[in-house]
Amino acid sequence: MNFIFRLLKRLLLLGLLFIIMFCGSYYLSGGTLYFDEPTTQRINRVVFLDREVNKVLDKDNYVTIDEIPESLTQAVVAVEDSRFYTHHGFDPEGIGRATLVNLQYGEVKEGASTITQQLVKNMFLSQDQTYGRKAEELILALDMELHYSKEQILEMYLNTIYFGSGFYGIKDATKGYFDKTPDQLALPEAAMLAGIPNAPSVYSPYENYMLAKKRQFIVLDAMVRAGYLRESIAEDAKIKPLYLARQ
Repeated sequence: MNFIFRLLKRLLLLGLLFIIMFCGSYYLSGGTLYFDEPTTQRINRVVFLDREVNKVLDKDNYVTIDEIPESLTQAVVAVEDSRFYTHHGFDPEGIGRATLVNLQYGEVKEGASTITQQLVKNMFLSQDQTYGRKAEELILALDMELHYSKEQILEMYLNTIYFGSGFYGIKDATKGYFDKTPDQLALPEAAMLAGIPNAPSVYSPYENYMLAKKRQFIVLDAMVRAGYLRESIAEDAKIKPLYLARQ
């Protein structure tokens, strides 16, 4: 039974990867993909990424990657997309796992979105959990990876992601939660912020401090597994006091 399950998993993964590569190659080589009109408009927007990204990003609250502490970028990568620096916009292993779960339920129950996929979804797509929307997301993620470096993608992600309690982007979040600028964040604060976007209404420390603290532990443990921190440093960060802007 275990052999059959592993074989089925590999076949599904290979089939899905073939579809993704075909669609990506066809689109990127100038072929025409037959989407509905709204989707076609979104694809056209991404063809002119530089112009459109400038329209989407809030320049008044934008911070560059040089102004963001390494502890925060490492925390986000560790907990959200551990293979961020090695994939090309999508994670085949994560897609294979999510595909099996979704096929079992007959609907999209589990996602496998990378940081790049989350970025294009937030900037260009709806939040619908459908196979059609996921296909768009994959193609746009491939396009985003062709146009921007990993550092630029991570920079845009941190400037557009929702951190809960009405805070969009890392500048607003650091000011709103800790009354600091991003470059002033300490490791315990960075780890807490990195854990919020997964479920902003749940992990905001203003909504439920204990859940936010448990999520911070998960982020710090993920950083240890990824090789970003020694375990002793992570354990020390877990017990450091946090001072929120609103008590």
